[in-house]
Amino acid sequence: MAVIETKRIRNVALLGHGGSGKTSLAEAMLYITGTADRLGKVSDGNTVSDYDSEEIKRGFSLSTSIMNMVWKDCKINLLDTPGYLDFVGEVNQALRVADSAVILVDGKAGIEVGTELAWSYATDAGLPKAFFINKFDDNDARFARVLDDLHLTFGKNVCPLTIPMVKDGVVTGCIDLIDESAHVFDANGRHSVEIIPEESKEAVAKYRDMLMEAVASTDEELMMKYFDGEEITHMEAINAVHEGIIAGDIVPVFCGAATKLWGVWTLLDKITESFPRHTAKKVELLADGEESEITPDGEPSLFVFKTVADPFVGKMSFFKVMDGTVKRDLLMKNNTTGDSEKLAHIYIVNGKKQTEVEELACGDIGMVAKLSNTNTNDTLTWNKEKKFAPISYPTAYYTKALIPATAKDEGKISQSIAKMIEEDLSLKYENNAETKQMLIAGLGDMHLAVLAAKLKNRFGVSVNYDEPKIAYREKITKRADVEGKHKKQNGGSGQYGHVKIRFAPSESEGLEFTVSVVGGSVPKNFYPAVEKGLQDAMTKGVAGFPMVGLAADLYDGSYHDVDSDEISFKTAASLAYKECLKLAAPVLLEPVGDLAICVPDSLVGDVMGDLNKRRGAVMGMDHAGKKGYTVVNAIAPKAEIADYPTALRAMTQGRGSFDFTVTGYDVVPANISTKIVENYKKENA
Repeated sequence: MAVIETKRIRNVALLGHGGSGKTSLAEAMLYITGTADRLGKVSDGNTVSDYDSEEIKRGFSLSTSIMNMVWKDCKINLLDTPGYLDFVGEVNQALRVADSAVILVDGKAGIEVGTELAWSYATDAGLPKAFFINKFDDNDARFARVLDDLHLTFGKNVCPLTIPMVKDGVVTGCIDLIDESAHVFDANGRHSVEIIPEESKEAVAKYRDMLMEAVASTDEELMMKYFDGEEITHMEAINAVHEGIIAGDIVPVFCGAATKLWGVWTLLDKITESFPRHTAKKVELLADGEESEITPDGEPSLFVFKTVADPFVGKMSFFKVMDGTVKRDLLMKNNTTGDSEKLAHIYIVNGKKQTEVEELACGDIGMVAKLSNTNTNDTLTWNKEKKFAPISYPTAYYTKALIPATAKDEGKISQSIAKMIEEDLSLKYENNAETKQMLIAGLGDMHLAVLAAKLKNRFGVSVNYDEPKIAYREKITKRADVEGKHKKQNGGSGQYGHVKIRFAPSESEGLEFTVSVVGGSVPKNFYPAVEKGLQDAMTKGVAGFPMVGLAADLYDGSYHDVDSDEISFKTAASLAYKECLKLAAPVLLEPVGDLAICVPDSLVGDVMGDLNKRRGAVMGMDHAGKKGYTVVNAIAPKAEIADYPTALRAMTQGRGSFDFTVTGYDVVPANISTKIVENYKKENA
């Protein structure tokens, strides 16, 4: 394949609600451009984009798939993203390297939660946006209603470039408002240009005026022409749309039916004519907040935005060329690790199909396999010391205990999980020493279900999930003056240790040990043994959880010249501790933390009501950074928010988000504490 220069490269992310037709649109674009020789269908499990066995099985995208095609001498790199909320990390990866975003909207369903989120993601990424109203041929589709809703929801910059053509009451094609031409499609998606039918002329006049108003707003001269009633020429309109999309002054709306190939020709044309290239933004943001000028003819640099752990190919690193030209066998430095990496083979990909190339120009997207020490978010350069701004991932709170299905699986699980976390940075893994559980955190139940399936399919590791245990603590609430005496005589030398200790609650994290012995009743050389005996005993309280905040003052005791030793005094201290538990009214403590919940204003009441059921305490509310949203600040027990990722999603239809940080421990209510202690005793019976 010939090298495509920077000005002829377009990187486009496909976003939208699940089921809006992103993968179908990608298939249509591949087929029309001649990149694919057949039109894949999601229902048949034969699409270029969704090639993973889990994607085929489930019938929707689970990861961002990269495809490329050539249309009218322009190369289009297409990034097809998942619509399911559990895989937003994949969306963020795509948006980090895309130069524009096309948001698909179901012509029948209209604006959905995924539409709003896609707009938000693309806006946060600073990308120019466009809408594609899909399935506009459906009898229940209402283009005018959906367009009006888009205009109302996302602003006056939203304006149509194509609209449905209605003939004899049936949608038979689409009308290009710039060209003022009607395109009628056959069964293969090929189109012919016709005269605009009479029944569509009123709609053309209405929407073309909306378009021309948006076009005029991009330039003062065009604005004067528009108000003076002069005609804006075809070339002026195309250039204005191009500049308007880049600046965000125009958010074009296209329409079509991806599975029928309708309207896809026009979209491809507009992508090549009007969508921005990599150099349009002129600078790239660096990790330190500074900006780096994009230099197509400068030293090569690339950014790794995605990693795939393939059991056959090895680690696959997907990258975007940020500066210069990257060539095969080029030796580059990883500015994160300091290691040198050789790009032995460079590939462009279409789904799972890989095509080796000699070089890639600035702005292009490619893949290199088997880099020894390079991961997602790494920057590779020639000589320059710079790191590009990393991809931001949502924090994973949906946590489960990971249990190997067999002993054989246990031996392979750590290595397999490590590879999956290299691939998916929105996963978190922890081997919790306190609860003796392996914990895996994801963005939802689907996220972890897919992880289990991938572990099985790729690495032959079977796992089950269980509820994670809460790391409770115990603390005494009263003072207690006790003694512990250990005396053992079996003939010959025996064991003897005797201590008197005053126990009290303390503000310290662990044991606060003091000595006030007078007269040598307990020799100094046994003080450390007493302290060690208490520390060992504190690993378990009445309910079996670690004891914290304990002050212990050794004030008296006795010893035997022959039989006393360190073990005897450690044992005596342990006996004193057990007596303390009987007298000092210990209570159970649970981890609590700060909970910040960002939700639409209309759902604040629902969220607060739910928090009350979860023993949460609302501390106040703040204005969120985006319009129509409020942040509810609360304190809540960790045990009560185990299912909060899924509960909040259901409550807010995916619009809500939250952050939770454990800040300390608080007393568990008596009725709940009793149940926890009973469950602990049953488990350890």
